[in-house]
Amino acid sequence: MPNDASSDSFPPERRPTPWPGHDLGLPETGPRSMGRLGRRIGALAIDWALAVVISIAFFHYQSLATLAVFAVMQIVFLVTIGGSIGHLLTGMRVVPLLGGTIGVWRPIVRTLLVCIVIPAVIYDRDQRGLHDRAVGTILVRV
Repeated sequence: MPNDASSDSFPPERRPTPWPGHDLGLPETGPRSMGRLGRRIGALAIDWALAVVISIAFFHYQSLATLAVFAVMQIVFLVTIGGSIGHLLTGMRVVPLLGGTIGVWRPIVRTLLVCIVIPAVIYDRDQRGLHDRAVGTILVRV
């Protein structure tokens, strides 16, 4: 019996998938495909840089003020335009996994988990971080 990725020797949750988002019914590339790591890091860098600029301008760069500005920007832009400025500039949006609107509670909880950091860096085989899994969202390309 061959020991490859298609083998039944792996439990279903550990079997490799052809591409991130495959199990969620998302395409491999193009619109509605999973936002990949490079885009995510770029979006985070843009959002953090904007928060730093605002913190320098209004709070003489205080670390907690920077984090608060980052959190407020995330929540406001996720609720109003479906993604942060960084997400939109890198061609991504945050959408509910099961469709519908993102609402208000999802961006709040998602942002708090991102600010804690650990949930955002632990992800599954579909490259969904714990922060997205907890609130039922996915970060997809537009």
